[in-house]
Amino acid sequence: MTIPTSTYRLQFRDGMTFDTAIDFIPYLKSLGVSHLYASPIFTATSGSTHGYDVTDCNEIDPAIGGRDGFERLSAALKEGCLGLILDIVPNHMAASTENAWWADVLKFGADSKYAGHFDIDWSQRLTLPILGKTFEDALADNEFELQRDPRTQEWSLAYFETRLPLNPRSTDQISGDLKDRSLISSIHDQQSWRLTFWQDAAKTLSYRRFFEVTGLVGLRVEDEQVFADSHALVLDLIRAGYVQGLRLDHIDGLADPAGYLDRLRAAVGSDIYIVAEKIVGHGDALPADWPIEGTTGYEFISALSNLFIDPDGMRQLGDAYASLSPDAADFAAGLREAKLLMIDRNFEGETRRLVAIAHSLLADTDEKRLGAAIRELLVAFPFYRTYGREGKLSDSDRRLIEAAVYQAARQTGDSDALQAVAGLFDGGARAEEFQRRFQQLSGPIMAKAMEDTLFYRHNLLLGANEVGGEPDRSPGGVDAFHALMQQRAKLQPHGLSATSTHDTKRGEDARARLYALSEEPDVWRLGVERWRDMNRNHLTELPAGLTPDANVEWMLYQALAGIWLEEFRDGAAAGLTDRFVAYAEKAVREAKLVTNWNAPHEHYETAVRNYAAALTASASLTFHEDFAEALRPVAAAGYLNSLSQTLIKLTAPGVPDIYQGSEACDFSLVDPDNRRPIDTKALARMLATRETISELTVPALKQRMIGIGLNLRKRLPALFANGDYLPLSVTGSRSNHVVAFGRRLDDAFTVTVTPRMMLGQLELGKLYAGPEFWGDTAVMLPPELRGPKRDLLTQRPIDTAASVPVMQLLGTRPVALLQNDGPAGRHL
Repeated sequence: MTIPTSTYRLQFRDGMTFDTAIDFIPYLKSLGVSHLYASPIFTATSGSTHGYDVTDCNEIDPAIGGRDGFERLSAALKEGCLGLILDIVPNHMAASTENAWWADVLKFGADSKYAGHFDIDWSQRLTLPILGKTFEDALADNEFELQRDPRTQEWSLAYFETRLPLNPRSTDQISGDLKDRSLISSIHDQQSWRLTFWQDAAKTLSYRRFFEVTGLVGLRVEDEQVFADSHALVLDLIRAGYVQGLRLDHIDGLADPAGYLDRLRAAVGSDIYIVAEKIVGHGDALPADWPIEGTTGYEFISALSNLFIDPDGMRQLGDAYASLSPDAADFAAGLREAKLLMIDRNFEGETRRLVAIAHSLLADTDEKRLGAAIRELLVAFPFYRTYGREGKLSDSDRRLIEAAVYQAARQTGDSDALQAVAGLFDGGARAEEFQRRFQQLSGPIMAKAMEDTLFYRHNLLLGANEVGGEPDRSPGGVDAFHALMQQRAKLQPHGLSATSTHDTKRGEDARARLYALSEEPDVWRLGVERWRDMNRNHLTELPAGLTPDANVEWMLYQALAGIWLEEFRDGAAAGLTDRFVAYAEKAVREAKLVTNWNAPHEHYETAVRNYAAALTASASLTFHEDFAEALRPVAAAGYLNSLSQTLIKLTAPGVPDIYQGSEACDFSLVDPDNRRPIDTKALARMLATRETISELTVPALKQRMIGIGLNLRKRLPALFANGDYLPLSVTGSRSNHVVAFGRRLDDAFTVTVTPRMMLGQLELGKLYAGPEFWGDTAVMLPPELRGPKRDLLTQRPIDTAASVPVMQLLGTRPVALLQNDGPAGRHL
């Protein structure tokens, strides 16, 4: 297997086609990228902006170039010596009539050859939650019509633009008025499906969906035939040599992830690089028996936060936040409340089904007691899921269930019911369905409660509210980071190391800047007080009070701080208002406190949008000047944080993943903002600049650093794939401001030295502190890292023995990357 030395993620669609990507290959090669990492390329619903709503697993989407375009891209990648990693979606497909398999299921119901391809409860009619009202009301309003396809002459039921295929056995009676309500009602009753109000999906849905997205139906890839049918093309592309790696979307959604991965590995062979999208929280681990190289790297983002969030400052910031919004400040209570919301409302139907399964197995236990026990187990569950198979648990999963039972018992006091439910996880084949359904439900509840609810309610430090993050945990600093990296080097040295993705809550540079707020919490507290006062006239009086409230104001100022650029103060904020207002609306809907996606509160949302728009309006000059002045040192520290985390990503264990455009600066907000098209030509021009690295400023400096780091990894693949991770001690008065580690394999090594916690310490207009700041601070080098070296960022020779003064490395430059200067270092 060829392990990528780096990956570059491209989002196809929305202007990015195969031919566009071909033109970008020379740039990727110059940057040092080894593998293009492509978002899903298989045919998706018309107008799809992301490709995860696949309609045909066995066709390359004509919208981005089709098979011919893909083969042109493949040839160009091969010519440029780049590999290709495909993002595939084994968990779900689009629940759309554009999906021929789904359309066949609608037509023939349980008799369809594809009925077993989807995770459908066939004990009832298939529910289709696509109506804007109840079926009866839509019928009364004449919103349906029977239509015959002019090409096939087959009948369908039309609901506005949607055409639903009808079972042929039900169409003989069709004649006369094709909008006749009685006829339509009769035809509807004869289908294997029934139309329902979309807002009732959480209660009545009869198929497994992706999280809360009813437009995505779960695939049963645990079935051998379904696996074969849904993977035919991707396996052909692999056998033909077009594809060198796979990224697996939402692996935790599968009924049997380990079984799926075993089958996939057997099908693709040992030479294909595989990573899976999985959240690995604190104390969790990627299952050791999965035959893959690692995860897509969200845990790496969380590890970096240990370095750049000041724990003391975070506590002070927390005190200020609690005084402003005490309810939102209690993270543990907020997580419980968010989980209960998911269990009782958003996933009500799935939870009720789980209780029914449990009661069928434990008939002697009262169903309400079982329901309360399951409810509290879901709340107490600390990770996404367990991985039991066939009604049996591993020892580690058994311990996890026992811990959850203990926590749940503190809430319910009903240990007997909890123990009875817990026994079902290890209850053998009879309890397999309960085990499977619980495991497929606990993950979505955790994800939607934490990432898509609580992270929009608890706004203490938005930079910590990231996918896979745990903002309630105190950052462990350098020692914790070193421990995590040593563990990473052992457990998944070839997993991706991400800092931005298409799913992150904000871009890596915005996050790096927000980390710096923890260093001077009083500056932020006082700033928010001033800004709220300056903008008080933009609040709206609603019956519930002035809107937005203090918590939302705090959130909006932080979100704006993360993306604010100096030129915005001069009125050059083209597009900023639209982006920021869209973010504000999404944020309050995701919080689900006053408004939400299912029931938008028009007056509340208007008030929030108006406030957000006022913050970015050119007329708010006084606010902009004060805001920009307060942010100036924060922005400088943020840029340095970004350069530090970038160099660490380039040299730490794992495969650095560059999200499209983030090699420059990524100040994006949550999707869809972070999926905007990139200017490929501008990136190429910037990389081609001839200025020396000392003359560059961010973003060109960041891009140049990435180019140096990625090309180094291409020259020394074994060092970074298999080399030891060596934490380095730092001594002296500024030791707390330095992160240093080495990578070593045989006689080759590198040394990474970066600053941290530098708010207020930088020279004016510079991204470094002067030599006098570092004073006696030094990095201690073990014998194997001594001798002549070269700083790859400046090409300066450095000869060190037992230690190297930090002022020599960081006194006139932001970061340092040293390589041993000799044949072993250059030619490994």
